[in-house]
Amino acid sequence: MSRIGKEPVRIPKGVEVAVSDKNVVTVKGPKGTLKETIDPAIKVAVEEGTITFSRPTDLKHHRAMHGLYRALVSNMVEGVTKGFKTEQELVGVGYRATTKGQQLHLSLGFSHNVVLELPKEVSVAAVQEKGKSPVVTLESINKQVLGAVAAKIRSLRKPEPYKGKGIRFVGENIRRKAGKAAGK
Repeated sequence: MSRIGKEPVRIPKGVEVAVSDKNVVTVKGPKGTLKETIDPAIKVAVEEGTITFSRPTDLKHHRAMHGLYRALVSNMVEGVTKGFKTEQELVGVGYRATTKGQQLHLSLGFSHNVVLELPKEVSVAAVQEKGKSPVVTLESINKQVLGAVAAKIRSLRKPEPYKGKGIRFVGENIRRKAGKAAGK
């Protein structure tokens, strides 16, 4: 059995979980509502404050789906109760970030500013303190969407190993390389 898949998901107080006939799991909580369509082979049961998952066989596909859907539903339950948050810092001279509604305007050393239109599920805030790198904070109840948006922002200017300039997650350690050796 999958170690992740066989562990039940606990439902905290104030969260409602419903499973429809078409294997669509709906999770409602204080922060919002999320839906996920589950593979028909995986059986979902809601009972006494827990959600359990079972698979029909030990085929590789069923084992993979068992753990996957348990993790997805667990993230949904956590998202509607606490939510998810990531912080990214822009390291580099002249790097700036500003927000206007659901748009994130980034100045990353290109000849033009980069404008990203963010999905409505993600809220964004940009903080710029004097003497520190700008920090972009993303918050959402959907972990998948949040991760995709954070990866897209990071891909615009990945941290380079020589000076460490680029967009990195707060607390991320960048492996640095030595530059050219000194003259002979």
